[in-house]
Amino acid sequence: MGDFAEMRVSRSDIARMAGVKRPAVTNWERRHLGFPDPVGGGDLDVFRADQVLEWLSGRTIPANALEPGEPTGATYGDRFRAALGGGRRSGGLLTAVEQLAVRDAERLRGPWRMSGYLYLLLFLVFVQSQDPERWSAYVENPGQAPRDLDFGEMSGQSQVSHLVRFLDRSPPASRGESRQAFDRLLTLFQDSDARASDEYFTPPSVSRVMAGALAGSGFAASRLHDPFCRTGELLGAYLDAVAEQGRKAPTGVSGRALGEGAQRLARMNLELHGAERPLVLLGPRLPSMPFDGDLSGRFDAVITNPPFGAVGARQAPPPHYWRYGTPRSQEFDWLQYVVSCLDAEGRAAVLMPAGAGFRGSADRETRARLVEDGVVECVMALPTHLFELTSIQTHVWFLRAPRGRPAGVLFVDGADLGGMATRTRRALSDADVDRLVRAYTSWRGTGHGGQPGLSRAVDPQEIAAQDHRLEPALYVREPLPSADAFQDRTAARNRLAQLSAQLRELHVEAEAVDGLAEERLRRYGL
Repeated sequence: MGDFAEMRVSRSDIARMAGVKRPAVTNWERRHLGFPDPVGGGDLDVFRADQVLEWLSGRTIPANALEPGEPTGATYGDRFRAALGGGRRSGGLLTAVEQLAVRDAERLRGPWRMSGYLYLLLFLVFVQSQDPERWSAYVENPGQAPRDLDFGEMSGQSQVSHLVRFLDRSPPASRGESRQAFDRLLTLFQDSDARASDEYFTPPSVSRVMAGALAGSGFAASRLHDPFCRTGELLGAYLDAVAEQGRKAPTGVSGRALGEGAQRLARMNLELHGAERPLVLLGPRLPSMPFDGDLSGRFDAVITNPPFGAVGARQAPPPHYWRYGTPRSQEFDWLQYVVSCLDAEGRAAVLMPAGAGFRGSADRETRARLVEDGVVECVMALPTHLFELTSIQTHVWFLRAPRGRPAGVLFVDGADLGGMATRTRRALSDADVDRLVRAYTSWRGTGHGGQPGLSRAVDPQEIAAQDHRLEPALYVREPLPSADAFQDRTAARNRLAQLSAQLRELHVEAEAVDGLAEERLRRYGL
């Protein structure tokens, strides 16, 4: 234990590192003759860390005081040694979060609902990373944390003490590790809260597709906005995408959240992902409803996952942004609002239900006007079963500021991508995400006609001929040839040559994806 002979610790340090309250150290010192003597004097008493470690190694932690992951027979010395020598090893916080939020969650959450317990963990991880002074105060008085969250004076104070002490012994090795831990907790919280409140948070793989495509579309956004930001997952994904591309984050990041809990989570999320002074205000379920706060001006990037479903009573007078028609659904109310938020060169990514692309009546008229005004740039189909509560298929609509004239639209059909991550949930792999992002960004960069089997650029006349249906499968998937088509040998040879050319293109694309995967593995030392 000589490694720590030169280190000095105070009574408060001993309490924190051993995971006990400060009076316990005084009690040990008074009642046990073998407790080390201080090497300082008066109010500045300090102790040799190696001597404290040796003494604590002989004191077994009672079974009812064991922390998550500690085996029976563990000693206070084990805790003290970890705090002295192993507290900042990379991955320690991630391991601790997995222990607290998954393996031991049911035992530790006590009287709280799972969503409330995870909310508290999110808050603690954020404070530990961003506010060292407040974190030190929580270590001394863990009960203050739930009061700061407006949980009030409630049962479960012993659980809070366990959580704070356990996290304090597993500090993050970097801000990146804090961000990863927060993201993991946020995914668990979203799954839990979705089941409890019918909330449709954006799945991580969908966030990466939307953000990666929008951020990689060839322009540097200075003002980024999400008018229905939920927990800030899309804004955070955009900030990550910009960072991966080696570009500066937008100088202005803002959003509106539905409720104070989501507002607080969104602010924490954005700060951890690198936003400076993000502005998150409360907002309504529909943009046509009144809301407070000033987010004046327009934005050069808007990204959002708005509510879906029928609207209620018609507004009188109609909002100024209903320039493409009176919406019958929430998604078209939101979509028209997003268009009104864009500056002259602005672009947006909006998650929409697949039905928005083919429903008739008022929705058809709105689609026609959007296409004729050059607003719709790309429609990308995603697979079903991506969300926690529903198997609904969604599309991403990429929009640009009105051009005053019709323009071609890129259709991307990713409906068959992804794989089942759980019994009921599908997820897009890293390769799937990269493929969808590149389908959009390469088209934006070169204006090519699309990639066979995945995407196709379609002119406005063809879209009009299809009754302005914006369904990627309608334009991308080729109809199966009839049996008679292969009676002509020349036609058959031509078709085989065409398929061979498509196969070569897919091989080139696969090699590019493999190269990207290898680069990311090297980045993580794998």
